[in-house]
Amino acid sequence: MPPATLEWRGEIPVSTRFDDPYFSLEDGLSETRHVFLAGNGLPGRFRDGFHVAELGFGTGLNLLTTLKAWRDTGQSGRLRFTTFEAFPLEAPEMLRAQAAFPELEALSQELAPFWQQGAQSFDLPDLRFEMIVGDARETLPHWQGAADAWFLDGFSPARNPELWGAALLAEVAGHMAPGGTAATYTAAGHVRRALQTAGLAVARVPGYGRKRHMTIAERP
Repeated sequence: MPPATLEWRGEIPVSTRFDDPYFSLEDGLSETRHVFLAGNGLPGRFRDGFHVAELGFGTGLNLLTTLKAWRDTGQSGRLRFTTFEAFPLEAPEMLRAQAAFPELEALSQELAPFWQQGAQSFDLPDLRFEMIVGDARETLPHWQGAADAWFLDGFSPARNPELWGAALLAEVAGHMAPGGTAATYTAAGHVRRALQTAGLAVARVPGYGRKRHMTIAERP
């Protein structure tokens, strides 16, 4: 797949392909914690082998935030993190974007060599990471995993509809462990309906910042 193309608005990376920023213009780290961690009941559900899966790796902000929460709460064992990304960022751009969050600097520097080597999977004592590169509509159906928590973090449904179609969201539900959850910043009605049709219990809850609502879902 071709690499992502972006432009910088200050220190905010914006996809030129989708004309959408990679993270909140207000505070990307706080948004990730609100939407993807709290939206999935994390870190309270962490345990050895807990498996996060994600649509849209972007700058790696969600990975860094999740791993920091794992370490800050003294978890034992290993976190699993699988991400699906069609247009990976080049390492220099990813690291420049991560530099906007001083709180994550140590983690960013720790993982930087992997991005610089072009690694798509690696193991640490407390992390097993895998990036599956390609169109998730093609790659997810062949994935053998089942996630405990899904981060649905594609670009806006209006700009990147490929990651929000009913068939793909049904695949998300089908690759969810019993009791698994999903969270996303969007509250678009067609996204919520697709998740419900896939058999998930769906709720609209307060969003981050100027976004009044977001969506969470759970597999009964």
